[in-house]
Amino acid sequence: MANDTDKTGWSANLYNKNAPFVYSNAFTAPVLQMLSPQAGEKIIDFGCGSGEVTLELEKIVKGKEGGRVVGVDFSDSMITKARARGLEHAYVADIQDLPNLPIGVDIKFDAVFTNAALHWCKRNPRGVLQSAKRVLKPGGRIAGEMGGFMNCIGIRSALHKALQTRGYDVGSMDPWYFPSVEDYTEVLKAESFEPIEITLTPRVTALPAGVFGWLAVFVRPMILKDFSDEEATKIMREIEETCRIDCQDRQGRWQMLYMRLRFSAVWKQ
Repeated sequence: MANDTDKTGWSANLYNKNAPFVYSNAFTAPVLQMLSPQAGEKIIDFGCGSGEVTLELEKIVKGKEGGRVVGVDFSDSMITKARARGLEHAYVADIQDLPNLPIGVDIKFDAVFTNAALHWCKRNPRGVLQSAKRVLKPGGRIAGEMGGFMNCIGIRSALHKALQTRGYDVGSMDPWYFPSVEDYTEVLKAESFEPIEITLTPRVTALPAGVFGWLAVFVRPMILKDFSDEEATKIMREIEETCRIDCQDRQGRWQMLYMRLRFSAVWKQ
């Protein structure tokens, strides 16, 4: 694993090296359009990662007095990198149970933004929305994108099979929450959010570091964290070989199918 891997398993440097597509303009533009940020707004980014998209939001809202963006993430490594990039208001926090942040007790946000983070909130998906309500103004909105039903299809199955054949309880090891439109609509409504738009969108995603490189970022430090380097590498190579038929073209380029759940909703008190 990367030298800067933190206690949560994340390495901002490895993430930036192997998975820059997560925050690329091509992939984040649709959810930013759903958010429709305006100059002067106060926006909080749930799961800001290393801050690339958060800083783009900041450019928009700071076009008018009062505009402010705050980023929160569960990973120390990510927040350290976000601050180094220039994100002044960046804090380590669990969005499933957001604590009081040192941002001023009187601040309430116009919107919550989130990209590629909520599928890591398997422990308490409704807790994310409860956290959103604690920081939003009455009638505030949330817009985001996350992995949805059928996300990582093929690679996830290969991972489960590789571990099941070795006798592991994969269900308890798998950290992902990939809801369907129907599932997440129920979650939103249960927390008094009225969906404006919610869709599942397939997205072919190029893997610059291949399936093995993708696994090194998203699987090795989490699902395989307690495995030796030798055993983890063996499992990851096995998964890569299983997925080669579907994920590598004749020119040797690797791709995988992401299924993105995009949603926007308004908090109805």
